[in-house]
Order: sequence, then structure tokens, then C-alpha cells
Amino acid sequence: MSNRELVVLGTASQAPTRTRNHNGYLLRWDGTGLLFDPGEGTQRQMTFAGVSANDVDHLCLTHFHGDHCLGVPGLIHRMSTDRVRGAVHAHYPASGAKFFQHLRYASAYDDSVRLDEHPITRDGEVARGRFGTLRAVRLDHRIEAFGYRLEEPDGRRMLPGRLAELGVRGPDIGRLQREGSVRVGDRAVALAEVSEARAGQRFAFVMDTRLCDGVFELADGADMLVIESTFLEADAALAERYRHLTAAQAGRVAAECGVRCLVLTHFSQRYPDPRRFHDEAASAFDGRIVVAADLDRIPVPPRR
Repeated sequence: MSNRELVVLGTASQAPTRTRNHNGYLLRWDGTGLLFDPGEGTQRQMTFAGVSANDVDHLCLTHFHGDHCLGVPGLIHRMSTDRVRGAVHAHYPASGAKFFQHLRYASAYDDSVRLDEHPITRDGEVARGRFGTLRAVRLDHRIEAFGYRLEEPDGRRMLPGRLAELGVRGPDIGRLQREGSVRVGDRAVALAEVSEARAGQRFAFVMDTRLCDGVFELADGADMLVIESTFLEADAALAERYRHLTAAQAGRVAAECGVRCLVLTHFSQRYPDPRRFHDEAASAFDGRIVVAADLDRIPVPPRR
């Protein structure tokens, strides 16, 4: 199993269907789990997917429409029941703080989880950890909404041939990575001589919004873009009225932003054939396209 993968818990917009649960997306990023927009039924979907409450370190809500947050009560209760260890960080638009409190305390339970709330008031960094940096960017929906972008720090890739050529081996390799140079015989070897720059990976999560600057900012250079494609182009007028995206628009975003893997989701129940979403996105984007289905596990593309 990949150390970096998206576990899809639900893909339906507004109302679940026989085959699609409300939204829910767990990003496994090495040892960190980020759960985005858990809709109604997420706790049960986690069971089907083999996801534990202990897998969630960050709870990230884009906005407070029910299909993106009604799974919060069950999730928090489950965390308490399972005695989740350590802090869980909750990120959500500050304008919906009263909704989050209602969700958090929707019923009586033994509240044993340490849930640290981080209401979002503006664009910018919302968390930093071993995974890198998590940023929020404002979107354009009918209520306040933010998308999320995870950015891994840039690093360096060691070049075995150059290491061997310059006689750097064993513990000296680790010392070189930590200190930037190491002495071999009568000369100093600099890290830049035996390595090359390696761009950190990028993950973007874009939910309910119409096209806006924030969509493109989030998607820029993403290795994986998870993006709503509620409507097909035939219903573009509906998409604009309700401030959603079409599959063709999602494809355009991926193409213009240099995305490597485009994951389409948040489908209206009016469309029974998911292949149409793929075809419309592919009219603008010639990269990898995944039409998400419940319980899919989608690996983040490997580093370049």
C-alpha cells in the first residue's frame, strides 16, 4: 500500500444514492491522516474502507453544507469511544463556528478526545507538521468556503554515481545531508555536488465553488487535484447558478495548472453514467483522470 494515497469514503453531492455516499476523503500522507468533508454516513464508510478513527490527525471542512459536514458528530463520538491518542486538529471556516459547535455536541457522549479547533478567517497557512504545510484558500460558493492545499518542502535527491565517484559512503552520506558538506581525504565535498533538487509533492482539495482565482491557486502544479465536478456541461447554467463546477471546467483547471492526477468527485445524482464526467474532463485535459467511486484507494503519483 502506498504511503501516500487518497481513500474515497463518499462521492455524492447533496443527496446520497444507492451507490454513492455523502462526501468523505481521507488523505494518508506518510504517517499523517487528513480527513476532508465527512458527510453523513462517513463513520460507516470508514468501517468498509478499513479506516480507523485513530487514522485521523486533521479534520478539514471546506464549508458547512450538510453533505460536507453531517458526519462530524459520529466521527467525534467514534474518536471518543476509541480513545484516540493525541490531539486531533479541526479546521473550518470561522463564520460557521456555531455550526461546528452544534455538530460537536449534537448528542450526549463521553467526550474524551482532545479536539483542537482552528477556525479559518483568511487565506494562508493553517497547519505545519512532518507532512509539510497545509494552506487554506478562499473559494466562491453560496456560503463561505475554503479549499486546502498540502505542500511538502522541496528537498534533494542523492546521486549514487556521484557519491561513489567522490568516495562518499556509509555514515558520511547522512552527515553530508545534515551538514551540507563532508571532508573526504584532502577535499571537502558539498551536498550540491552529489545531489539534485527534488520538488516537494503537492495535493489540492477543491470543493463547492464556481471558477475563481482560488481554484487555480490551489491546483497550481498539484500532483493530485481532488475537485468537485457536480454538473456536466449541458447543465452549465445550473452550475453557475448554484456556484459549482462542471467536469469540463475541472479538466480546464487541471490542464492550465499542470496537474498530474485529476480526481473528479461530488457528482449530482441526476447523472447515472460516470463515464460522461471522464469524457468531458478529457476534452480539456490529457493527463490521468480518475472518476472517483466510493471506497476507491487512489495512490498519489510517485515523485518525479
